[in-house]
Amino acid sequence: MSCCGPTRRRVLGAFAAAALLPLARPSSARAQADSMLTTDLEVVTIADRSAVLTWTTLGPDANGDFVPVDTDSEVWLAPADGSGLRQVFADPEPTAYHYAEVTGLEPGRRYRFEARSLSVPAAPALNVATRLPNTPEATGEFSTLVPPPGRLLRTIALSNDIHYGEEVSGLITAGLPPGVRQDPGLPPYPEVMLAAVLDDLHRPDRSADHLILAGDLTAEATPAQVDGVHSHLSAWGAPGRDWFACRGNHDRPHVGSDYAGCTPFLDHYDCWGESFTPRQQLADFEVGELRLLALDTTELDTSGGTIDRPQFDHLRELLRADPDRPTLVFSHHPVTAESGWSNIAGPSFILNAPDAAELQSLYAAAPGVFLHHSGHTHRNRRTRPDFALPVEFLEVAAAKEYPGGYTLLRIYEGGYMLNFYKTRTPGARRWSARSRSEYFGLLPEYTLGATADRNHVVLRDFSGLTA
Repeated sequence: MSCCGPTRRRVLGAFAAAALLPLARPSSARAQADSMLTTDLEVVTIADRSAVLTWTTLGPDANGDFVPVDTDSEVWLAPADGSGLRQVFADPEPTAYHYAEVTGLEPGRRYRFEARSLSVPAAPALNVATRLPNTPEATGEFSTLVPPPGRLLRTIALSNDIHYGEEVSGLITAGLPPGVRQDPGLPPYPEVMLAAVLDDLHRPDRSADHLILAGDLTAEATPAQVDGVHSHLSAWGAPGRDWFACRGNHDRPHVGSDYAGCTPFLDHYDCWGESFTPRQQLADFEVGELRLLALDTTELDTSGGTIDRPQFDHLRELLRADPDRPTLVFSHHPVTAESGWSNIAGPSFILNAPDAAELQSLYAAAPGVFLHHSGHTHRNRRTRPDFALPVEFLEVAAAKEYPGGYTLLRIYEGGYMLNFYKTRTPGARRWSARSRSEYFGLLPEYTLGATADRNHVVLRDFSGLTA
């Protein structure tokens, strides 16, 4: 976030408080006699019939510094009410960045597990996020989800914050906190991570029908960045049919000679709008009977969120015309007051309070709205609406850095199931491990999210939708 972020004082204050967390944490991973560490265990994804575990192996170099070490990968597992673990995953291909997907599980069942490399059990890092008493990483157990009843109708990937063209990850304001760069000689990390998302979604075990991108597709919306990200997405599928996007604050109109060849907007130039959607215009799409509404919540020169009156009027018109149609809304900025006080940049970082209240009032009058997807905070987080409302407000972690992934929304006749997946190409796994050092090493505390934020089921009647 190189533009228009929180103040220097807010950033320093937040990280000064957060820096005290490690002092209260238990020791790190187990080591072999030769001091290899098998660490950073995370049970990232827990679906109905599968689970994804990731971990890292480290060892001392000639200077005694711990560096990634390639080893094998194993997962051992058994029903929690059974006895004895059995091997359910084995990959002899050496890697330091382990990704194990266990399949063939039973819905609604509790399992005991152990991830291993060179027979050394993996342990969680020092993070509170994976060391709390009831986390799968701390207990060594997890429970699979029970999917909604009925047929699977559609699978939609939710993604955001690609920052195409960015060179330093993790900056918030005035060069703070220290950022992370890609290793020399490797492709730019935004391109690595975007390619990994797109590669995943067409694989048979993901089989996404559509991709929704909730803003910050570019680092600063230069013509080259806009063309680059649009070309990657268009090679994957057709805009408005296979993938859908809204603008983020990094995609806003800019000033300066680098942008002067683009469409004028006041005293700015809108390069992003030439390939995507003009500023502060709602885009609506229909995927069968499912309606997708893309809001532009960006302000012109700040990181906060707003919705101009013409866009509100257009949204109201669409919802009034068909209030019961199943509707997914997406915008870059989160909406709820809970998101405002819980994100590190504070309430000014999200949609402004009057617009947030009006938006939620429109949802209250449109029973078909069931989910609002946003990005911007780079974290996995569900927040409560500001008043009783049967709408889920979901923030999805950034695609471009740790934990580096996307959320799959699987819609069934009787509801939906949401699961966050890390990307799994070798380059993506390497960069995700490297970028977890952002925010003075505290990035996992903020962005990974709780197990239930990443993996959950909501019952709802979608029987009117077609597959």
